[in-house]
Amino acid sequence: MSSPNTSKIGLVFSKDRARPQPTRRPETAYRNELLRRMAPADLRLLRPHLQSSFLPLRTQLETANAAIEAVHFFETGIGSVVAKLRPAIDAEVRLIGFEGVTGSALIMGGDRSPHDCYIQVEAEVLSMDAEPFNEALSDSPTLRLFLLRYVHYAHIQASYTALVNARLKIEERLARWLVMCDDRIEGDRLPVTHEFLSVMLGVRRPGVTVALQLLEGRGLIRSNRGEVIVRDRDGLIALADGSYGQPEAEYARLISDPASP
Repeated sequence: MSSPNTSKIGLVFSKDRARPQPTRRPETAYRNELLRRMAPADLRLLRPHLQSSFLPLRTQLETANAAIEAVHFFETGIGSVVAKLRPAIDAEVRLIGFEGVTGSALIMGGDRSPHDCYIQVEAEVLSMDAEPFNEALSDSPTLRLFLLRYVHYAHIQASYTALVNARLKIEERLARWLVMCDDRIEGDRLPVTHEFLSVMLGVRRPGVTVALQLLEGRGLIRSNRGEVIVRDRDGLIALADGSYGQPEAEYARLISDPASP
């Protein structure tokens, strides 16, 4: 079980997500941290267009090189941004949870992404069509600037993923990925298959199996059919060898409450 004394790095990465950390606007009902920390005037531009829905595993949110139709602010669950070279040659480049939103290309002035994005862990999201989202970005420079800070964080996360995929062992990469997912789910049980893990880590399934066995042998996780249970979060962070923490700290620095000094 994760240690209750281990605070998750970053502004919002706390294990107690049933009771989100308070902000200067405690009346905000949203669990998505961007919506919680957005300037009230900017939130008013988005609120009339936000629609809540539950999305099952593998729901497609963005399709590579196709126009983005909607953006999705995550309340729960996890989304994966996956790059693909050709069939069966693909890997996750970053993930999104209750700290973030899809549609980074729209925020930067584009209309499509070269990557797919889909649901990795079933999620509750607040969605709005791309057209009113683009209008809100045009109407409010402060909204775009705030969301650009999130996009910068997303790029930092992706750059660390590239670094660890190039330089760390599979079990160290797996440890980082599990901690990042643990940040974004309630409880310690992560529903995931070996097949899905092979895509997330960009390795073959036998390599995933060996890495899971190594982590389980050290008492860090329990691996069951279709799920991984985190038993020792501190141990996973140690095994990740410094690859977890810097992007999360940057999120804390970049996504601050606009009302704070």
